[in-house]
Amino acid sequence: MKNLTVCVVDDEKNIRRSFELILRNRVKSLQVFEAGEALLDALPGETVDALFLDVQLPGIDGIETLKRLKEISPTTEVVMISGHATLSTAVDATRAGAYDFLEKPLQKEKIVLTLEHLAERQSLKQRFADLQSAISAENRIIGESPAILSVLQKVKKIAPTDSKVLITGESGVGKELVAFAIHQNSTRAKQPFVKMNCAAIPEDLIESELFGSEKGAFTGATERRDGKFTQANGGTLFLDEVGDMSLRVQTKVLRVLQDGDFQRVGGKETLRADVRVVAATNRDLAEMVKSGDFREDLFFRLNVLPITVPPLRERRDDIPLLVEHFAREICRRNDRKSPQFDPAVMRQLQQYRWAGNIRELHNLVERLIILAEGDRISVADLPEYLNVTVNPADAIAPGSKSLAEVREIAERRYIERCLAETDGNVTQAAKLLGMERTNLHKKMKSLGIQ
Repeated sequence: MKNLTVCVVDDEKNIRRSFELILRNRVKSLQVFEAGEALLDALPGETVDALFLDVQLPGIDGIETLKRLKEISPTTEVVMISGHATLSTAVDATRAGAYDFLEKPLQKEKIVLTLEHLAERQSLKQRFADLQSAISAENRIIGESPAILSVLQKVKKIAPTDSKVLITGESGVGKELVAFAIHQNSTRAKQPFVKMNCAAIPEDLIESELFGSEKGAFTGATERRDGKFTQANGGTLFLDEVGDMSLRVQTKVLRVLQDGDFQRVGGKETLRADVRVVAATNRDLAEMVKSGDFREDLFFRLNVLPITVPPLRERRDDIPLLVEHFAREICRRNDRKSPQFDPAVMRQLQQYRWAGNIRELHNLVERLIILAEGDRISVADLPEYLNVTVNPADAIAPGSKSLAEVREIAERRYIERCLAETDGNVTQAAKLLGMERTNLHKKMKSLGIQ
């Protein structure tokens, strides 16, 4: 928190004074303003980490100030403050990019806690930026969540070594991207990165694909062919879906990993393999070892440095960043102007389970952009399978409930949805919600959830 630069905009002198008393010795710098125009005039050239912004202001109001601020300083986190906010105001502020909403009378503990959360958020962003700068510019792993940050940290540690790596994770999570990041940041970066999908090659051809073949070795072998181990010489060989290899092929791969020697199919010449092997699978190899479907010695050879890539549902905060990245990439490739995604669309995308993970998200974004008729993509453009539902807040008549009551309704419904998703398993629901199990129990009790 000591590293944060903070601004406060409120037309009430006593509010500005309260912020000065609470924050002056807690943050790096603090500036207070009476009106939105004064803030916007002072902002160019300044770096502001956090802004506490009153909704009701003389001149341009807080919502308009927020919108203009985001145009010139999109990274500034904004906390709206108000003594008489309506539901529509809260929705407008959220859509305009507000991080949080505090109600007057303000409490010192709440202000400090909000800033502590912002400081932690800023720290994560900085750590992510530092790691991204260490990862080759040609291969960006998109995201800022703690889950993907952990993957980046492992890539940074693992890449400079020459040890074997086993990347695990569901289909579509980006295991190949992680493998390529390891290669690009290794001492072998200038040498070939050769990939092979073990599940996509017929059993009778996989040996020749891996080790090469001599002319006449089998029907159709009209000339000598180099295999993947030869093509990757000096570089990295990425064996994707390694769990789909037969036991016979596993034995031959193990021999190469142990001795570094192999022969082409139908050949007698012994060749040397100077490659770093990075393997990946969406299967549980440890269980396959128990069932006898995967060699234990090969598993230990491959599993020297393990990395698990999280599914998209465990890094939901990264979805807006991924959508924006995919949209730019797709629009550039198709010579189109990148459309705007309504905040409601992003919320809906963050609620979906994404069984196909990043691959499924990419395909959806491409479909939405290609079929878009205007420059905005709304909830109405989403396919029915996303189970688009009305936000509980949107179904409440303005003025019928306080903002605190609306928040309680939304919290209760979302927690109930997570519990339903996990068949009532509180531990798993807590993971989906990103909170401790004991804290979820307390929240459930306070909300009357059985």
